[in-house]
Amino acid sequence: MADDQTIETKKTEILPLIALRGVSVFPATEVRFDVGREKSVQALEKALNENSTLFLTNQKDMDIDLPVGKDLYTTGTVVRVKRVLRMPGEHLRVHVQGQYRAKIKRIIQENPYFACEVTPIEELTVEPSGMTTEVHALIRTCEELLGQYKTIHPVPGTEDFHGFSKDVQPGYAADYAASQIELNLEDYQKVLAATAPLRRLRLVVKLLGKETRIAEYEKELNAKLQAKLTKAQKENYLREQMHNIQEELGQNDDIRSEAEEWSKKLKKLKLSSEITEKIQKDIDRASRLPSYSSDLPVLRTLLETVLELPWNKSLTEPRTIEQSQQILEEDHYGLEKVKERIIEFLAVQKLAGMEKSPILCLVGPPGVGKTSIAKSIARATGRKFVRMSLGGVRDEAEIRGHRRTYVGAIPGRIITSIRDCKSCDPVFLFDEIDKIGADYKGDPAAALLEVLDPEQNKDFVDHYLEVPFDLSRVMFITTANTTDTIPRPLLDRMEIIELSSYTGEEKLNIAKKYLVPKQLKAHGLEDRGAEITEDALQEIINSYTRESGVRGLEKQIAQVCRKIVLKVVKEEPGPYTVTADQLEALLGKKRYFYDKQLQQNEVGVATGLAWTSVGGETLFIETSVLPGTGQIVLTGQLGDVMKESAKTAISYVRSVASLYQLEEDFYKTKDIHIHIPEGATPKDGPSAGVTMCISVLSALTGRPVRKDIAMTGEISLRGRILPVGGIKEKLLAAHRMGIRKIMLPEENSADLQELPANIREQLEFVLLKTAEDAIREALL
Repeated sequence: MADDQTIETKKTEILPLIALRGVSVFPATEVRFDVGREKSVQALEKALNENSTLFLTNQKDMDIDLPVGKDLYTTGTVVRVKRVLRMPGEHLRVHVQGQYRAKIKRIIQENPYFACEVTPIEELTVEPSGMTTEVHALIRTCEELLGQYKTIHPVPGTEDFHGFSKDVQPGYAADYAASQIELNLEDYQKVLAATAPLRRLRLVVKLLGKETRIAEYEKELNAKLQAKLTKAQKENYLREQMHNIQEELGQNDDIRSEAEEWSKKLKKLKLSSEITEKIQKDIDRASRLPSYSSDLPVLRTLLETVLELPWNKSLTEPRTIEQSQQILEEDHYGLEKVKERIIEFLAVQKLAGMEKSPILCLVGPPGVGKTSIAKSIARATGRKFVRMSLGGVRDEAEIRGHRRTYVGAIPGRIITSIRDCKSCDPVFLFDEIDKIGADYKGDPAAALLEVLDPEQNKDFVDHYLEVPFDLSRVMFITTANTTDTIPRPLLDRMEIIELSSYTGEEKLNIAKKYLVPKQLKAHGLEDRGAEITEDALQEIINSYTRESGVRGLEKQIAQVCRKIVLKVVKEEPGPYTVTADQLEALLGKKRYFYDKQLQQNEVGVATGLAWTSVGGETLFIETSVLPGTGQIVLTGQLGDVMKESAKTAISYVRSVASLYQLEEDFYKTKDIHIHIPEGATPKDGPSAGVTMCISVLSALTGRPVRKDIAMTGEISLRGRILPVGGIKEKLLAAHRMGIRKIMLPEENSADLQELPANIREQLEFVLLKTAEDAIREALL
């Protein structure tokens, strides 16, 4: 009979199926295995309720918990259940006896348990006339190898092997031998699928020979180690075994060759002798470690990180001063202070060859272009750009890295970012430095003290690397919305550049030159004749946004572009020009309304100026004097500082009451009520002091306040007018309201230079030294 002949009977059976995970079950052998999955338990119950017959086959991937039909091998074994024991927990231990091979014809059902139609595979019997010399030789070889294997590798709980009977069939001999050795799933399936007896026996003899040689070699290794073992060495028994195996495989040679490559790379870097010596020690240590050592992966990661760092490698592209200026002007409108400082740095670098870079801190409200100007600086200086957000960072290890004693230790984000950008002198942006935190893991702000100090960062030591790395050539730029939350020592290390709010004219120019072209391109409208007129942009700025920067403006322009896209897609006829009249249909009702100048001069109402996070505002301070008992009432959700300013202003008015023919006891017989409208909006600060003084004095004397004048300044008890902040934004607010005469502290005169020249020329300024100066100008 041919070796590869197989007979599949035409008769089929429908049986419940259990999917096994790597369990070998052959015909005429007995096997025990555990069942726990719901499908398998129900299939077992189905078999027990009928004729105790099951079909067992292995799943291809043992990690799958819920296999389906395609996950199963088609060839398996039909078994009869002999006994079922309930184990602790939900598991059942099943004792089965293999009956015959079978092949899945089709899966009938997958739920609630597997059921399949199988075709039995008939086991071919070799007649005495067919028992050739080769067959006898294969059976004898199988018998001898199995005996050796059982002697070398005894398995507890299995029966002893005393040889096959004289008339044993080759198929049974192959199945029995295969059931006694440890086969992987792939080899087991090959044996099970080999239905021709002689071919199966040859395959099993080959596998048995391989497993016997492995068992002999394991015994030899054990014998070698047993002679060396002492009480102290027993803990390392398994490691020594693995080491001997790796020595035989030559795996330690790979580590040594890696170490040689590391040493070559280290020489090419030409580092200082101290750093070279330290890294070389780590390389030598790694070369001596066995490949199974837990320290080796840590050392390998460390050395690869160190050798990948751009120690002396710069990818900076040279730029002329003119090229840098052109790039800065192309990318941003305004921001003259930042541009001027960068050009100065480039000029000094070119003339003096200075390598140390400035450390700048860009402070300003949201949306004024702090992050984008940092990218532009990188382009203008020809450097790589790296950004790290510090918002919410609370772990010092984010800056300095983890010490290698910790599991999963990695370098800090500074070293990691510089390694990734492959340049030793990038522009490195620390975004939102004012929002950095601190907790039990350390204070990142304290770690930044070394990074942002030009005198210290040339020897910055990351805890993971433990060797100094030069950060002095990196141009560090930080951004913040306020300096109030930045620790003072950290603030002292940086050069502060304040970015104020954009004026309406600046916003208009930014929209025309940058935002509108950008959004038209993003929405595919470049060649569609779409246009947003200047009047429409001005209306969006005034009525649909109220912000320091232009983020909200860009969102509104994007919304207009989406409306145009909708018209284009619907094939509505053009032209697609958006005017101010169309905005209400596109963006909805106006959201913001600026205060208008008073219609007439009024008693007790003065126009003040305030600074907010979205720019300057005008506010009306109203005072009413009523008969009473000398109470002072302050309304409009005022903060503590503002309340104190109001009391200071009233105290000053009392001190000069005789000069303005006021009753000497007015503060006993009259109640003074000061109110600032928009009561839902919190207000605070000392800059409304002079405005309150004018309002109160106007109410007490009955003299109207000029409607065309606005004022700001802190007042003291002696009537001195003290300087305040936010002058530029306040003056812009007054200009927007139509007021052309403004009173401000004399000590703020230098701040007038920050105002755009065209607006400065339209305004008249009165510089105040004392409250008398303000009274003389404001009261009629």
